[in-house]
Amino acid sequence: MKKLLLATAAAAMLALIVPHGAKAQSAVTGGKAVDMVLLPKFLGILPFDQAHQGAEEAAKELANSKKLQYLGPTPENSVAGQIEIVTNAATQGVGAIMISNNSGDQIVPSAKAAKAKGIKVVTWDSPIPSAEGEDVFVAQVDFSETGKIMADMALSILGKDGGKFAILSASPDAANQNAWIDAMKNALKDPKYSKLELQGIVYGNDQSETSYNQALAMVDKFPGMKLIMAPTSVGIVSAAKAMQDEKLCDKIKISGLGVPSEMLAYTKNGCAPQFALWSFVDLGYLSYYTAYALATGAIKAEAGASFKAGRMGNYAITKDPTRKAGLRILMGPFSLYDINNVEAAAK
Repeated sequence: MKKLLLATAAAAMLALIVPHGAKAQSAVTGGKAVDMVLLPKFLGILPFDQAHQGAEEAAKELANSKKLQYLGPTPENSVAGQIEIVTNAATQGVGAIMISNNSGDQIVPSAKAAKAKGIKVVTWDSPIPSAEGEDVFVAQVDFSETGKIMADMALSILGKDGGKFAILSASPDAANQNAWIDAMKNALKDPKYSKLELQGIVYGNDQSETSYNQALAMVDKFPGMKLIMAPTSVGIVSAAKAMQDEKLCDKIKISGLGVPSEMLAYTKNGCAPQFALWSFVDLGYLSYYTAYALATGAIKAEAGASFKAGRMGNYAITKDPTRKAGLRILMGPFSLYDINNVEAAAK
């Protein structure tokens, strides 16, 4: 009887450790040398620098003797630049490449060529839409939830009487941006959002000056607009600055996805009363652990594979419910920021 109770207790403990639907958790053994590349959409913006910081933290914990390569194109050359970096990686003996994809399915041929060379291809932040050439996508949050969060923030800011709003996105090829916008459109079908009117979408290509100018142009393009929703950390700051410079913050509010330290002033002055984001440091950390685990054979890119990602705990690979094909690891959660917590988060 005692043995039966012990076996039952052990099984219960295992159920707590291993995520639902996952296989037995795999150990990720550090100390192995793996050449790895972290590829953001482009260089020069804070969220990607934070992801790099998280990846470096994981690299140190795992005692990888190979220095992490942080490579990225310029904003102006993002699509072609990303494709070139992946193509070159396939010829340089890289073991894993981690991509925040800004090239839509245009990156598929180079990603498939990398996989054919035995390179593990992990996407993070923004996946390959078709999932071709990709081993697994490390999703910061559930993309359908992102759309609902944006709809909720719009409703919170505009109030029960609702109003007109427009979206300032990054680039037309950004898979994450497109998925979030589609999810928001779907969320808006709920009767609770019936008084919110989406007037249109414009693109600032995640460049500060372009986004700033587009935000100003939106004022004339969308008469009666009361809110700019920018699901991009570059766009939200640029839009807030544009409205502040033109003294329009009383008439047009800003919301979306932003970094607390960059949004602090605009939240305190009421221009951007509410916005959301997740930890890019954690996203970089988890992406590195995932890519390292795949490259060293600790896990396979298959649904049900489970592993422990250092300080972040246990994760499992599942089928991606937000795409027709592909695998996903879901990080989460969202954090909402407003006047009550933005200052503490910005430190």
